[in-house]
Amino acid sequence: MDRADGALIRNISDTALWVAHYRAVETDRPDAIFRDPFARALAGDRGEKIARAQTFADENAWSFIARTYLFDQFILEAVRGGADLVVNLAAGLDSRPYRMDLPTTLRWVEIDLPGILDYKEGILGDATPACRLERVRLDLSDESARRAVFARIVAGSSNAVVVSEGLLIYLSREQVESLARDLAAVPPFQRWIVDLASPGLVKMMNARGGDMIAAAGAPFKFAPPEGPDFFVPLGWRPVTVESLLKTAGRLKRLPFRLKLFSLLPEPKRPPSNRPWSAVIQLERAAR
Repeated sequence: MDRADGALIRNISDTALWVAHYRAVETDRPDAIFRDPFARALAGDRGEKIARAQTFADENAWSFIARTYLFDQFILEAVRGGADLVVNLAAGLDSRPYRMDLPTTLRWVEIDLPGILDYKEGILGDATPACRLERVRLDLSDESARRAVFARIVAGSSNAVVVSEGLLIYLSREQVESLARDLAAVPPFQRWIVDLASPGLVKMMNARGGDMIAAAGAPFKFAPPEGPDFFVPLGWRPVTVESLLKTAGRLKRLPFRLKLFSLLPEPKRPPSNRPWSAVIQLERAAR
């Protein structure tokens, strides 16, 4: 439920306004890595206010840009590899079905809470998506309901990719385990694209601005110390791990103080006690 005390972030859905603001800022650049013509309207004034209110503010914008870019690339790779269905969990204000070059035959299903999807539809109006788009209003924490939705939407699909951008960090370890098992139980779900943070990064985020988000009932939680290997016992195999820091460095989006860090070699295992984040492509493990 929305809060009535004037808080900038009233619930977890409001974080989507914040992310849309950074997409709008990137879009306005003459050397934009991606362009989202809907981002400014979707973010609205509150999206910018939320971003400005964060103590780390624009110095952290690079991570959102790198994350968006990597999800774009992995989705395109999956579609070019034959994926016939994209399922976007907690889709928020994502506009990829409208802004990306996608085949008209592709099915794209967005799943999120009714309020955020209603808001998005109101902003997008009569805009036409590039592919076949369906929106499902669902609370993903309702396990029985989501299993029923997963079973329904994969009808006719043999190669589906699941996307969960900016979702897992707000869930508990037990909730992520349950979601991972539910997805692995659906044979057409062949790939799952996620973003992951280390315990060290979540600790830093909570210290430098997490209070506003926690007060809205959406604290940063999920940061498994085992990194991408967390998903292995749950039916998923990490096949690609792309550091947000290194990606932002390649894209020339890092502030000066972080450029040297981006040149250091990646550790063999993601560090648990230091800030680290990545976008990971998971593949269904052989059974």
